[in-house]
Amino acid sequence: MTERDSTFDSTAELLGTITTRLGERLSQVRPYDVRRGRPTLVAVGHGSRDPRAAATLTQLIDRVRELRPGLDVRLAHIELNPPLLPDVLAGIAAPAPGAVLVPLLFGPGHHVKHDLPGAAAALPDGQVRIAEPLGAHPLLVEALADRLAEAGWTSADSASHSTGVVLAAAGSRDPEALAAVRRIAAALAERLGGVPVVPAYASAAAPTVPEAVRLLAARGRHRVAVASCFTAPGLFAGRAAAHAPWIAAPPLGAHPALARLILHRYDQSLTTPAASWRQLASA
Repeated sequence: MTERDSTFDSTAELLGTITTRLGERLSQVRPYDVRRGRPTLVAVGHGSRDPRAAATLTQLIDRVRELRPGLDVRLAHIELNPPLLPDVLAGIAAPAPGAVLVPLLFGPGHHVKHDLPGAAAALPDGQVRIAEPLGAHPLLVEALADRLAEAGWTSADSASHSTGVVLAAAGSRDPEALAAVRRIAAALAERLGGVPVVPAYASAAAPTVPEAVRLLAARGRHRVAVASCFTAPGLFAGRAAAHAPWIAAPPLGAHPALARLILHRYDQSLTTPAASWRQLASA
C-alpha cells in the first residue's frame, strides 16, 4: 500500500466515523424523533429489467437499515421495478415528518432534476427533500477501488506504466451529470496512485467503453481495467463489462461504503438548506 493509499483510507475511515456520529446526533434532535419522528429515507434507484438489480438494491438498503436502526428506510424505483417512487411516497402517511429522497445516481441529470421533483409534487411543498446524488465522494471512490481489487487489481498495477482504467457509467445528455462522472474518474485516479482513469458511457454520451480503451492504448496503456460506476447489475453494466480487455469490476452493490454514503447524503439534507422539489423542477 502506498502512502497515498494509506492517507485516502484514513480519510474514508474518518468520514465514515463522522457520518455515524452525525447520525447519532441527529437522532437526538427533538423536532424530528420525539414529537414527529424522523423523515423517511427513500433510496431511489433507476430500475432495470435485470432481476438481479432489484435484489441487489434490496441488499444495499438492508445494510443501510443495519447502520441506522430505527430509521424508516425504503427503496423506490423511477421505472421498471416495483415499488415505484409515486407509490412509495403515497404510502408515507400525511402526519409523518415527510421524506428525504436519496438518488442512487451519480450526478444531477434528468432523473434528479425532473423525475424526482415530479414525484415529490404529489406531497405538499416542504414535506419532501431531495438529497444530493452520490457524486465524487471519498466513500464512493473507496467502494469503486474495492470492487476493482476484488476483480484482480493490485498495488503493482497502480505502479505500472502500462495500466489504465475505464470508468464505465450510464451516460447522460446533461452536462452537469457528465461533469460529475469526470470528477469521480479524477478522484479514482488519485486513489489509484495516478493511474489514468477515463470516463466512458453506455449511452447518450462519448466516449464509449471501446473508445476509451483505444484512447488509453494510444497513451501506451494496454492493460486496461473497467471500473463499474453502477449501483447494480443491468444491461448497461453488463455491456460495459463485456468490453473489458482485461478485468472488469462488478457493480457497487451492497458495499458498506456505499451504504454509509447514502446515510451521509440523508443527514446532509437535514442539516443544510435544501432546494424544494419546485425549485429543482424549474432548474
